[in-house]
Amino acid sequence: MKNKLIDEEKLSKIEEIEKKLEGKFKEIEKIALINQKKVLDAFSEIGVTTSHFAGTTGYGYTDKGRDDFARVVAKIFGAEDAICSPHLTCGTHTIATALYGLLRPKDLMVSITGDLYDTLHDTLYGKDNGSLESLGIDFKFIDLLSDESFDEEKIFKTVKKHKPRVVFVQKSRGYSNRRALSCTEMEPIFKKIKELSPKTFIVVDNCYGEFVEEIEPTNVGADVCMGSFIKNLGGSLAPTGGYIVGTKEAIGKIENRFTCPSLGRETGSYEGGYRLFYQGLFLAPHVVSQAVKGSLLIGEVMKAQGYKIIPETDAKCCDIIKSVVFDTQEELISFVQLIQRLSPVDSTFVPVPYAMAGYTTDVIMAAGTFVEGASLELSCDSPIKKPYIAYFQGGITYEQLRLVAIALLELK
Repeated sequence: MKNKLIDEEKLSKIEEIEKKLEGKFKEIEKIALINQKKVLDAFSEIGVTTSHFAGTTGYGYTDKGRDDFARVVAKIFGAEDAICSPHLTCGTHTIATALYGLLRPKDLMVSITGDLYDTLHDTLYGKDNGSLESLGIDFKFIDLLSDESFDEEKIFKTVKKHKPRVVFVQKSRGYSNRRALSCTEMEPIFKKIKELSPKTFIVVDNCYGEFVEEIEPTNVGADVCMGSFIKNLGGSLAPTGGYIVGTKEAIGKIENRFTCPSLGRETGSYEGGYRLFYQGLFLAPHVVSQAVKGSLLIGEVMKAQGYKIIPETDAKCCDIIKSVVFDTQEELISFVQLIQRLSPVDSTFVPVPYAMAGYTTDVIMAAGTFVEGASLELSCDSPIKKPYIAYFQGGITYEQLRLVAIALLELK
């Protein structure tokens, strides 16, 4: 008896694509297994119990759930220390907190992956708003080469000459048309930077990249990496928050900016409790693997319909995002609106381009998510400008992503 809920002919087409992806899927499942082992070991070594889930009020002194959660995350990342807090409101706030903590007047920060993500521009060089530039901090930006590799000659020359306080790397692509970067290709760059300037802090924006590879930036020489709990590391359950992991020296400086120099991490309560943070972190390796599998499937479906995808399917996955390039603004908007219709929450809403805080152009976002703006859940967004690129990411279950793929067969 045929299932009337699913078009068998379309499902058959999806199954044909999945057969071609079997090898990639096995790689993803192996990475998930390795990362799940790291998480499980960390929970066991720190000794997580149900008592860690309880919330606190007031100052939050001796908040065991908060403090041990940070220890768990640090251990997973192979780092010495971590700040993990629901009071880090998003990825942009988390990155800004780290930069404000590390940089001082007359310091130099060098980004070796070009300009930073749009929402960080006001943090860097906004006028009369307390930006880093207004505090006397200087910036240099070194773009990737045309083959999307690090410009080693320019990087090493700059580091040797200027001894920057911070070298910054954005692992994922932001709103650009490049691929994400792997930890493996970061390693020799970081090693040479430290040889040339041992006191330089290497800082990595790790948003969208957690648990996609077997290793994290802190495993290959980064002094600091950070991200948001409503992306990969929260496993679709964490309701808010961000993390900063790294060396004791770096985290010690950042915690003084996170609150203030006299308090560091001594204060900061959260009455809601930490169960969803712990549970989301435990689920994260699996949920991330579902999202990465889905990005490959969606990419192949869109490619079969004549659209360019970034990265190509045979490339190594280094974040959860699949970029789809459209010819027209109308095609882009239709794609984003379809993703919203296939979401479990607010599926009747119709996203349209609008002026969003922190962006220089109108942005359209599909995010029918249980946690507002959680991009580990099925979501898609894009600035309305050429080239017309939709940034597709997330999906809690692969089954949901298969249904999205089936629906996309009708896009043209």
